Amino acid sequence: MTVPLLSIVIVNYNTRDLLRDCLRSLQTVTLPHEVIVVDNASADNSAEMIRAEFPAVRLLAQDRNTWFCGGNNIGIAAASGEFVLLLNPDTVVHQGALETLVGALQADRTLLGCTAQLRYPDGTIQRTCSRIPSYLYLLVNHTPLGMLFPHWQAALNAHHWYADAGFNNTQARDVQVLPGSCALFPRNVAALDADLWLYFPEDDLARRHAQARFRFIPEATITHREKSSTRSWLATRVYFRDMMIYTRKHHGAGAAALLWALSRPLYWGMWLRQAR
Repeated sequence: MTVPLLSIVIVNYNTRDLLRDCLRSLQTVTLPHEVIVVDNASADNSAEMIRAEFPAVRLLAQDRNTWFCGGNNIGIAAASGEFVLLLNPDTVVHQGALETLVGALQADRTLLGCTAQLRYPDGTIQRTCSRIPSYLYLLVNHTPLGMLFPHWQAALNAHHWYADAGFNNTQARDVQVLPGSCALFPRNVAALDADLWLYFPEDDLARRHAQARFRFIPEATITHREKSSTRSWLATRVYFRDMMIYTRKHHGAGAAALLWALSRPLYWGMWLRQAR
């Protein structure tokens, strides 16, 4: 049996048809690889589809929702490849993309991770990589401060997304944070913070490896149907939950308490809009 160089870990929750497209696109990968799907107790027959149509895929069917971080950690623990790719089920991998990403890490051992250029289905380039979010960035973007000081917010966002450096997601460059939708790491550094459910694991990983180099590689391209499984009030609630956990861990309990208090008007406003 060939030992895989690459383990592709996909966490799925009720995205059966998108997952099918993703798995089909992976059939063009030429590297020795394995595909591991962690299905979080989907109710749309995702697991049955995998068993029937993709028997070579290793299915780890869960009896409950282990969320994005928990599911990825289950897949990473089961992986045997030298490299692990965390990949969303709402992606379609273009031919040669994964070979390019793995080749980049093999060629430059000072890199600890890399990602591809993500595109919307219409071909438009997505905003992909970011800097590690500062506490000020979190505060201004999740409280009324953003509405009170829009120019300040715009400047913080430009810095966060590298817009102030002229980064337009078409040039290769080192970045601080890779997107969880497509991120390649050596297997021994890929595990995510189990206290988080869905949001901020990429930022947390970047903080834990703050001295490491991560690379954006636009020669590798992937289509991404962004937020295909997170358009719900539950996802919004989880976002604020994870933000508090992340803030407490990296900025302290006092900073988290202030952010929680000041973010309540925005949180309640979002709840009222969805309740109508």
